Amino acid sequence: MRIGDAAAATGTTPRALRFYEENGLLPPPRRTSAGQRVYGPRELSRVRVIRELLGRGLTIADIRSCADRLDLLDGDSLPPHGGPGACARPTGVVNRRIAAMDAEIARLTLLRDQLAATIAPATRAPA
Repeated sequence: MRIGDAAAATGTTPRALRFYEENGLLPPPRRTSAGQRVYGPRELSRVRVIRELLGRGLTIADIRSCADRLDLLDGDSLPPHGGPGACARPTGVVNRRIAAMDAEIARLTLLRDQLAATIAPATRAPA
C-alpha cells in the first residue's frame, strides 16, 4: 500500500511516516518503479508500535536508541510488563524516561505550590 493509505491505516500522516523513516525508526520501505513508497503489514505493525511508544511518553530519541529491537515485539501493541514476549525487567530507556517524568512532575508540583502560595494571602478574607 502507498504512503497515504499506510498513514490512514495507522492513524498518522504521510509526513509522520517520512519523519519516522528519516529518524531511523522505520526502515526505508520498498519503492515502486516510479519511486513511491510501498508499505506492507510488517511496516504497518511497526508504525503502530512506534505510535504506542510515543503515546506512552517515550521520545523519538528514546525509540531510536532501541529501534533495532522493535521487530521483536509481537503484534501491533506492546506486551504487558512481565508477560509473554515482554522483557523480564524494564530497559534502561524506559527507566531513564520514567526518571525524567518524575523529575518533571516534581518540578511542576513545586511550581504549582509556589504559584498557589503567591495567591493564597490575597484570597484570605480580612479578620
